[in-house]
Amino acid sequence: MIKLSAPWQNAIRAEGEKVYPNECCGILLGAICDDDSRVVEDIIPIDNAREREEQYHRFKIEPEDFMRAEKEAAARGRDVLGFYHSHPDHPARPSGYDRDNAVPFYSYIIVSIEKAKASALTSWRLSDDREEFFEEEIQEE
Repeated sequence: MIKLSAPWQNAIRAEGEKVYPNECCGILLGAICDDDSRVVEDIIPIDNAREREEQYHRFKIEPEDFMRAEKEAAARGRDVLGFYHSHPDHPARPSGYDRDNAVPFYSYIIVSIEKAKASALTSWRLSDDREEFFEEEIQEE
């Protein structure tokens, strides 16, 4: 389970609407609880580094941006919990591309943006064998 407050959900939705028809992306910071649930305490929006003509269906986070988020999390005594991105005019489910580029452990939040308006928001974790995603319950704090 991942705990994601309404303000953070709204911020992710707003970012997806802002960059539509392209994909937004960002990094989730927070804490991992003893029961392996996660609590998102901050998000770091990232400029989509994918080539401009590919941003409508792909996102890319540069290693420098990831390292900056890792340092920020460490400075706060927190962890990088995962990532978020939008799916313009597509469901909030991971694509094959998402699976091919994901890493087990992290949470992957996807928000569907339909005709410039945010709709479904889901979270996923990749199995250790990298074969499939499992939907992760989102609990609003």
